[in-house]
Amino acid sequence: MIAATLAILRKDLRVELRAREAVPAMALFAVTAFVLFHFAFDRDALDGDVAAGTLWITLLLTTVLGVNRLFVAEREQGGLEAMLLAPIDRTAIFVAKAAALFLYLVAVEVVAVPAFALLLLGPDLLGSLPALAALLLLADLGLAAVGALVGALAAETRAREVIGPLLLLPLVVPLAIAGAQATEPLFTGSGAAEDLGRWLGLMGLYATIFVLLSVALFDFLLED
Repeated sequence: MIAATLAILRKDLRVELRAREAVPAMALFAVTAFVLFHFAFDRDALDGDVAAGTLWITLLLTTVLGVNRLFVAEREQGGLEAMLLAPIDRTAIFVAKAAALFLYLVAVEVVAVPAFALLLLGPDLLGSLPALAALLLLADLGLAAVGALVGALAAETRAREVIGPLLLLPLVVPLAIAGAQATEPLFTGSGAAEDLGRWLGLMGLYATIFVLLSVALFDFLLED
């Protein structure tokens, strides 16, 4: 299973490096959204809950773009059918796709978070960066697990671009709420969140549950 997972992941990353379709589009969307928010709010800087909400809404919508592109190559070239016929554990497909989406999100955040800080954030972000990085990585793990599952399900339907967001966004609302609540104190200038451990635990629990559920359900979703 590990060999198959790594082979599929290498294939996805190689395709992305050559085509540059998912990550650049996601990063461009995030930066464009922050530019629009910068002018729409007509304020020198955001802080507190407004800044946290702006960041997490943008990241969730950016994730939708990544999920929609996750199975594009397989849909257009028949690669999914070939992988299903191959003598490998189908869980390897899910793990590889989730890992690819996780890496896409991390790459996008390397660009998006500095742009967010530059365009919208009043307080200095450096003091809050370790806590924010931990929150984003846990969120990325949950988003990758749900996104890979939803992407596989949407790939089997005709209205893929509509089904994907309709399924994904309600499922990740708890993750977004926890992330926004945890990051709100980080953007007030204090640089510390009193309940950070609780929110990190909640996001870790969410990610664990959906990873286990996705692994259990993925095989059944791919059945004809």
